[in-house]
Parts: sequence; structure tokens; C-alpha cells
Amino acid sequence: MNDYACYSAPLDDLSQWRFDGYIYQKSQEPLNADADKIHSMYAPDVVQGKDGRYYLYYGLGDFINHVSVAVCDEPAGKFEYYGAVSYEDGTPIGDRDGDEYHFDPGVLVDDNKIWLYTGFSPDSNFIDYVTAHFDNLKTNFNGQGSNVLELADDMKTVISESKKLVPGWVNSEGTGYENHEFFEASSIRKIDDRYYFIYSSKNNHELCYAVSDYPDHGFVYAGILHSNGDIGYKGNTEAKTYWGNNHGSLVNVKGQYYIFGHRQTGYTEYSRQGVAEKIERRADGLFDMAELTSCGLNDGPLRGTGYYDAGIACNLWSKTGAAKAFDLTFFGGTEDHPCITQSGEDREGHADQYITNLQAGSVAGFKYFDLVSPTTIEVEVRGNGTGKMLVRTSETGASVAEISLSAKEDWHNEQASFDQLIEGVKPLYFEYQGDETIEFRGFTLK
Repeated sequence: MNDYACYSAPLDDLSQWRFDGYIYQKSQEPLNADADKIHSMYAPDVVQGKDGRYYLYYGLGDFINHVSVAVCDEPAGKFEYYGAVSYEDGTPIGDRDGDEYHFDPGVLVDDNKIWLYTGFSPDSNFIDYVTAHFDNLKTNFNGQGSNVLELADDMKTVISESKKLVPGWVNSEGTGYENHEFFEASSIRKIDDRYYFIYSSKNNHELCYAVSDYPDHGFVYAGILHSNGDIGYKGNTEAKTYWGNNHGSLVNVKGQYYIFGHRQTGYTEYSRQGVAEKIERRADGLFDMAELTSCGLNDGPLRGTGYYDAGIACNLWSKTGAAKAFDLTFFGGTEDHPCITQSGEDREGHADQYITNLQAGSVAGFKYFDLVSPTTIEVEVRGNGTGKMLVRTSETGASVAEISLSAKEDWHNEQASFDQLIEGVKPLYFEYQGDETIEFRGFTLK
């Protein structure tokens, strides 16, 4: 619903991100000319064209079946509207009866061709709902997976027929994609003359990928790259945090690969916190699934001293476990679960993310720290709860510190000494035990 923003980091230090400003305003989209009816702009992609300029591709909300393009001479400059991706007769894709929903565009400028990847493959309940409530839609929702088509050098004219690439839930039987079928969020990478198609699967929380020797066919399912619930990592079947829709892709920086994605904050799928992890590419060209951590682009474990925001928690659950954010929103239960939140409105600076609604048995986990015998742990909390915070270096092990908490309305610090020497690279888990609820803003290792 907001304008598109850009962030950057120097290649020599990916921990030093900066906000480069708003690169494209939603009002620049011609279909948003009516200020009383603004359509959200969905997940975009930016690529450098053969002319050296940068092209931003995006779709629109409210089931508007268009892919629009904006262009700029630099990646963090002011983009200008360029046009809609259209057939050779000038008809925008999506405007023909029976056109599939060209959603979440991903673009590849290959050696001599330009490819556009799109698609939205919802479940049968969604298809039934849309069919029953939107009689005037031309769009075809069929659950059959993603699409690929070729663009001309102008970056917006379609010069091939759309064809299926990766199957959805309707047509996956016997393909190897079973249980990891395409849902949305197409992204494409070319690595060592092979093509890697990254996508959000029907399971929502995971970014999967498929590999082919060709950009427009022959893709074979290759595995999971990332899960924002850590589901699937080393066989894990239990969500380690509140999970939901995931978008992202692979980036190679100086020979090291990273997987970028996002996770949910608040009690909604639409409040999303960007995350990134190192990911290892094996000798066979495939990738090992990345673990969900708090390290991000730190290039190793976090320092074992200093202050850390609770908003970087990679694990979070209630006494009954974690849940899908969408389910808490639409089916109830938010009162029983913690979440990461912030005070105030959306903003680009002065963040104050914290964890709210920690009840007895709730756990917040952070991975990993290079601990060199810290002596004291201090937590910043507030709330009407009275009890204690147990600190562990494993999910279920014995506590290594016990911090007494008293009910106070304002943020305040409470501390305790570690009852044993702790050394090495370890996680930290904080479990609240007590009555009522507390909020957790951060902690300090001394």
C-alpha cells in the first residue's frame, strides 16, 4: 500500500544497510490516478536491461491482471512509469479473456533473450471464492503453476506464447514437485550456465527452487532454500516461530551466496520483516537449506557482549507452540500468542521493535552468539506480569540464569548473574514464567 523504497549495503560489509529513499510512488501507476481508489503494488523485481538502464516490474492488487514497468538510469534513483507488458498488438497481458493471472513478476535478461516469469496458483477454496464473488473477472485462476514468456528488447513487448514452467497443486502428480508445488513469487537466477527458479510454494513458509539447463522448460524440483518457520531444516517438522507467506531469492556477493526472504510480524501476514541468511552451494551445484537465525548478514555469530533488540528473535512460540499468522488473524487466538511488533506507524528510522504478549511458557530464541564467559545478563521489559525470565543455551536444557521480574508499566531493566561459565558459539533462549503478560524489548550481555 506504500511507495516502493530502496535499501543498499556496500559489498564489503553487508551488515551496513542504509535507506536510499523512495524510488517509485504508487501514484505514478496510471491505474492509480484516482486517489480515492489506490491499488496496492505487489512484489516487484528489478533488472538491468541491455541498454544499461534498470527496469522495475510489478503487479497490482484487486485482481488487476497487469504487469507494469518503470525505468531509471540507476538502481536507487527516481523511476518513471514506462508502460504495461503488452502483446504485440498493444493489448496488455491479462486483458484477454482466459489470460492467467500474471502475478509477482520475475525477469531474466539472458545472453540474447529476455524472459518474464509470472504466476499465481491458489488453492481450490480461493478459486471457488473468486468464481462465486467476481463475475466480471476475465482472469483464469486454475492452480496449474507458473508461466514463462519472452519479451522483446524493449523490455515490455511479449513475443512468445505463455507456457507452463513449474506445476501447481492441480497438475503436480508424478512430477517430483508433490507437496512443494508453485504458489507465487517467481524469481530466476542463472548460475554457471544453469537456470535456478526460486518460488514460494503452496506451503507458504518456504522458498523452494528448481533447476534446468534451459530458461523456459525442463525444470526439476531441487529442494527448499529457506523457511520462515524453520520447517524442514534438518528434518524439523515443528514451526520454530510464527510463519506465513515468504518471498525472496538468491544473491551471490563475492562468491558467497545468500538467501533473502521475509517473515511475519504482528498478527498478520502483511506486516513483513526482511531476513537474509548465508546459504551454501555444494559441488553438485545444489544448495543446502539455510537455517533461520538472528545473524542475518553479520558474516558469522553475533558478538557475545552488548545490547540486542528482541525484534531479531528467530524463534518465538507460546506454551502451545507457534502458528500460521494467517490463522491467528482470521480464526482467532491472538490473545494466547506473542508476536514481534512496534509502536507507532510505519517509518524508515528510529525502530523500536519488541515482543509483546509473552505469557507463562512463551519462549523467544536468538541464534547465535560467540560467548566468552559473560558474567551478567540484563533484560529490558515492561508489563503487568510478575515472575522470572529463564535463560537457556538450548531449547530444553537447564537454565543458565534466572532473572526476577516485577510488574512495572514503563520499560526498565532487570538482571542476573550467569550461574556457570558459558563459552563457544551458542543460542540464547528466554522463557517467561509468571502471571499476566510482559513485553520484551531487548537484552544486554556483559
